Amino acid sequence: PALIFAALNVGGAGAAGWGIPMATDIAFAMGVLALLGNRAPAPLKIFLAALAIADDIGAVLVIAVFYTASIDVRALLLGLGLIVALGVFNKLGARRPYVYVVLGLAVWLCFLKSGVHATVAGVLVAMTIPARTRIDTGEFSQRGRRILDAFDAAGPDGENLLTNRGQQAAIIELENTAEAAQAPLQWIEHSLQPWVAFIIIPLFAFANAGVVLEGELAQAFTSPVTLGVLLGLLIGKPLGITLFAWLAVRLRMAALPSGCSWRALHGVSWLGGIGFTMSLFIAGLAFDDAALVADSKVGIFTASVGAALMGAFLLRRQPPSNVPEVPEEDGVSAEPA
Repeated sequence: PALIFAALNVGGAGAAGWGIPMATDIAFAMGVLALLGNRAPAPLKIFLAALAIADDIGAVLVIAVFYTASIDVRALLLGLGLIVALGVFNKLGARRPYVYVVLGLAVWLCFLKSGVHATVAGVLVAMTIPARTRIDTGEFSQRGRRILDAFDAAGPDGENLLTNRGQQAAIIELENTAEAAQAPLQWIEHSLQPWVAFIIIPLFAFANAGVVLEGELAQAFTSPVTLGVLLGLLIGKPLGITLFAWLAVRLRMAALPSGCSWRALHGVSWLGGIGFTMSLFIAGLAFDDAALVADSKVGIFTASVGAALMGAFLLRRQPPSNVPEVPEEDGVSAEPA
């Protein structure tokens, strides 16, 4: 996608926008895939989620390296020092989520002051948060039953918990056991999920989606910026994803997802062309000229809608998948994190 955009804009006013068609909007792409039901097997959904996450990390690195105007070295070094401290806490076994939340906010502030885009801080901090549990499911089940038996044996029903030391000790031990069975990264993700889903993502989309088109809309499609974004997302994305997936399988570096055909994977590759919010965000960083931003938004909107429709059309032609979905139990979603 970047090469297609650069080829159309080399030496022009919009040359700096080559990063715009690189991004994939994971929320919209996964949403389209979810609407297709069993036409998209679960392994294909996991493939798209992993692809979009890696894509976003790549976009964040592009922002950090190529769309940073000036750098405050002292603030950047302080932020990097805090990241090292977080890594040390991880190695020492610190598992209190609030340690990582508080220091993570400090890292974000340092990166914001440094001039390096603060989205980089989120990626780096996430890499330092413990993602493993201390005990497995079997041990948690055994401990939990033993603790509950001790709780029942500590006093009769109806006794005040505040005055029953045995029951209080059992409650504290059960709390510690539950904490050991949950990774801090999982706890933080679960706590942030409603804020992200219902506040942050809608605000992000709202703030980046506004565009005022002046003059003839047809003129926007003659702009090299619009064409670069449009062709980058509609041709570069599906071509690049399908080609490199095929190469990875041919070179035995990976295997085709179970229950998936190349036709289905190519259909999913079109959903990678839904740039939307992340592409809009990069466009705002790349251009100071309002006309160039407007041209890029026309390309982003058009390409994202076209990619979604084409991907859905190709996948709808696939036979229903026989690969069973992982059921949801007790309110825990089976979708990949």
